[in-house]
Amino acid sequence: MTRLDVRDIPPVNRHPTIHDEFDALEPGESLTIVNDHEPKPLFYEFEAEVDEFDADGYEVEQVAPDEFVATFPKVET
Repeated sequence: MTRLDVRDIPPVNRHPTIHDEFDALEPGESLTIVNDHEPKPLFYEFEAEVDEFDADGYEVEQVAPDEFVATFPKVET
């Protein structure tokens, strides 16, 4: 599992960085991101645009007011 804290990445660069990290995963692996807000727009973006995204396996947990941990699994082939 790859973990990526995007809170220090400029907002304009966050989604491209997340997509690059997800693309580098092997099938069946997951990308966990730490974000300062709930990444629901990113979930919808992945669901609509990324065929390898396993939307059913997506999880998100708020661990602090400004800390959300979300797991984006890649489908197994």
